[in-house]
Amino acid sequence: MLQHSDHFHGSDLEKIEKIYGIKKEEIVSFSANVNPLGISDRLRSTLSEHLDVITGYPDREYTSLRKVIAAYCGSEYENIIVGNGSTELISLFIQIEHPKKALIVGPTYSEYEREVSLGGGTSLYFPLKEEDNFVLDHESLASQLNESIDLLIMCNPNNPTSTCISRRTMRKILDACKLNDIFVMVDETYIEFTSKYDEVSSIPLTQYYNNIIILRGISKFFAAPGLRLGYGITGNRDLIKAINSRKNPWTINSLAEAAGRLMFTDEEYIQNTKDLISRERSRVTDALSKIKGLKVYEPSANFVLVRIESEHISADILFDACIRERMMIRNCCTFPFLDNKYFRICFMKPEMNDRLLSVISSVMS
Repeated sequence: MLQHSDHFHGSDLEKIEKIYGIKKEEIVSFSANVNPLGISDRLRSTLSEHLDVITGYPDREYTSLRKVIAAYCGSEYENIIVGNGSTELISLFIQIEHPKKALIVGPTYSEYEREVSLGGGTSLYFPLKEEDNFVLDHESLASQLNESIDLLIMCNPNNPTSTCISRRTMRKILDACKLNDIFVMVDETYIEFTSKYDEVSSIPLTQYYNNIIILRGISKFFAAPGLRLGYGITGNRDLIKAINSRKNPWTINSLAEAAGRLMFTDEEYIQNTKDLISRERSRVTDALSKIKGLKVYEPSANFVLVRIESEHISADILFDACIRERMMIRNCCTFPFLDNKYFRICFMKPEMNDRLLSVISSVMS
């Protein structure tokens, strides 16, 4: 049985292997939030044809890749900046903005607070409330914005709550931030999984607001975290210039650049992913809702947050039961405002989802 201090991220399979004696290759991670289809067949079959690109340097400006990304997300390529994963861009952006005080909408990804802290700034949290099912109260948020805050950070859809903010609401938030000279960083890592993309993505707002940057990557939707390719979208050309002047050249290798140009144009894979997640999100959420002792929060992304209401069962107990069946869920007690009663699972292929549902149902009964 794991100790309370042992909590695992989706990439911590080596730790699991050591503690439980289970080979990491045998574990299905419902914690990593990665596309269950894996990399696309097109990428798998054709990337080898591009191996010769590693014999030379990539284009320093990554112009072709930026044009493909711009076409994919509906922006101008001049508004696109690429980096070695979205993590590099988060770091560079915060270094440049150098916020003394950031407001983070949470519970959410811990890297935001870490980067602000590394730059010498402090972070405050605006809490998403359980009684509101973790849906943002944007009017309450706006009332807490003031000139002492330099940066507002949001993940949309949010991890781990899987709730999302509409573009209409985001526009109101941007207006409030503009009045207080606050820049807004929006992490859209999971945006492609939502069925409400046209209502949720903030990319069209970059045409009208210069106080927003949107960050994305290929780790989750395109199931390629090891390629380390991320991109940002902003209409603030001065910010793009500042990031490019700070960024090391060629941080994206030639193979990752070639893979990016293939992935973003693979329309069949993109649609198959959206269809699978849409079906399983509805089916799994409905099944979880029927298990006595669980409260399920309506998901927008490819994962769902669940609270255990049974007095005698914790997320530790559930984690232990699942991992012994070679399935890994996420205990969410390390997220701000959550405790050992919350867990998160992502949606996998139907047969694996059914296996996990069976274990969860057994534990709860």
